[in-house]
Amino acid sequence: APEEQEEVTDAIRNERLSASEQLKRGLLENTEVTIQVEEANQTFSPQNDMLGSMGIDLNETLGALRPKKMVKRTMTVKEAREVFIKEESAKLVNSADLADGAIKRAENTGIIFIDEIDKITSKSKQASGEVSREGVQRDILPIVEGSQIKTKYGLLKTDHILFIASGAFHESKPSDLIAELQGRFPIRVELEELKAEDFYRILTEPTNALIKQYMALIGTDNIQVTFTKEAIQKIAEIAYKVNHETENIGARRLHTILEKLLEDLLYEGPDMQMGEITITEAYVTDKIGSIAGDKDLSRYIL
Repeated sequence: APEEQEEVTDAIRNERLSASEQLKRGLLENTEVTIQVEEANQTFSPQNDMLGSMGIDLNETLGALRPKKMVKRTMTVKEAREVFIKEESAKLVNSADLADGAIKRAENTGIIFIDEIDKITSKSKQASGEVSREGVQRDILPIVEGSQIKTKYGLLKTDHILFIASGAFHESKPSDLIAELQGRFPIRVELEELKAEDFYRILTEPTNALIKQYMALIGTDNIQVTFTKEAIQKIAEIAYKVNHETENIGARRLHTILEKLLEDLLYEGPDMQMGEITITEAYVTDKIGSIAGDKDLSRYIL
């Protein structure tokens, strides 16, 4: 027999209105509630991963055939609100229109960036693997020139997509690529090397600049680190110098220099019991100045 409908009395109605008002005011954000949500599909297998690379989502196909399984979860009101917003938003979105719009935008305004293209040059010093490298180049040809690619959202034409490739051509050169691929990338630009001023900007300006990352990392041990402007300039100068005297690896050099500079704080910080530390130019010179001045040491340490 169907369950009898609960009689809504004035007391219950007032209680619900009271709870609704508290929700609006944010007074129940940390209150735990039990709700029913759709069970997340977490199945993974190498076969599914292989099919996914071919544009076929097996989980999504089978999920459409199977009935949705609901599970009970206990969470705070704040978390539950996010779950419900997600569920209701999904109902309002037309997936077919969304996929069609995405395909059109990709076809007409899409940009594909191919990095490390120097690694597939077939005339490099390494004799082994030349055939496979040339094969990769030939696989790229039709995509760059323009072809239809099958994706899980439909066919995508690459005719009007902008392709940009980059590579550090130290041991090889662009002319080592097969002639057909060279013709697909007719505009070539050589980048200028990074100066000390560039390293300074890289260390300070980005939202997740390295200096900010290390300050936050050491801050987890209750140590507040600050860098003087002169210290950062010194780090930038050392990075430029080491790049010139050893191998020029660009901004990657800053990682190794900062790791060596701050190794004492990184590894002994939890036992130091120090509140605030200022990294000065003198500290930078004392810690890594001698290493940077010795070519052999800087080659192996920095």
